[in-house]
Amino acid sequence: MCVAAIAAAHGIRGALRIKSFTEVPEDVAAYGPVFDQEGQRLFSLDVIGPTKGGVIAKVEGIDDRDAAEALRGTKLFIPREALPEPNEEDEFYYSDLEGLHAFQSGGARVGTVKRVVNHGAGDLLEIIDDRGKLNLVPFDKASVPVIDIENGRLEVTPRPELVADEST
Repeated sequence: MCVAAIAAAHGIRGALRIKSFTEVPEDVAAYGPVFDQEGQRLFSLDVIGPTKGGVIAKVEGIDDRDAAEALRGTKLFIPREALPEPNEEDEFYYSDLEGLHAFQSGGARVGTVKRVVNHGAGDLLEIIDDRGKLNLVPFDKASVPVIDIENGRLEVTPRPELVADEST
């Protein structure tokens, strides 16, 4: 699961400005070491202070600005098992939605959830139908009234673009 991204170098001694995706930005280091997207590099973060939208951190072996700057844009991941289980009934991690089968409220299959994205106007589910067409569904209670992770499915309210066109 992606918990952060390295935004930039901070200062000349190798500190990093990290954009945290955790509820409490400082928690980005609370789950243990983080990995790059390929799982090739392991980073142990030492948070040294807060910054807007994230934290300033040091990483062992990164001792100058050039080395820190080379990491800009690196996404930082932890294993899903490192996170606590959600407490509330309507609480879950977006990665838990990936792969769920999407159905209309009436029972017709819509497709499979590829991922959750946010392009600035709110969260959207990317749902790929059986023909490979991408559908974007607003991720809110009105559009997605039922999420059943245990049974691997969710329901979306019928929308014209989700109704199968049998003529194509």
